[in-house]
Amino acid sequence: MDRSKALAALSALAHETRLDLIRLLTSQGDDGMAAGQIAEALGIAAPRLSFHLSALEQAGLLRSRKVARNVFYSVDPSGIGQTISYVLNDCCRDHPEVLAACWHKPQGVGQGAGQGAGQGAVQGAVAVSGTEKT
Repeated sequence: MDRSKALAALSALAHETRLDLIRLLTSQGDDGMAAGQIAEALGIAAPRLSFHLSALEQAGLLRSRKVARNVFYSVDPSGIGQTISYVLNDCCRDHPEVLAACWHKPQGVGQGAGQGAGQGAVQGAVAVSGTEKT
């Protein structure tokens, strides 16, 4: 991912509503949700929602597909992965402490559990995006 694309994606994510959209749609998988369902779930008026969906789609973080009269939106895992990979690999230069801090513990996991595995988990996630540096 080049710098301008990374900046566009990070800029699109730097908004409360857009971050809420990504969180909501990530949990919906490839099927995504119809725009009307999204508006209802987030309590957003259609014109405002359209603006935010468009910004995320233009930044390469969402994709859309039309089914009959509905437009369904879903997260583009490649766009999200490349954005995260850009920050971790290009900006942070694979700094081990940064990578370890990025590891997300599932709820209920103790403080000591999984430490050290975090770095590998993050590196594995970065490798999935296809942009891991060697």
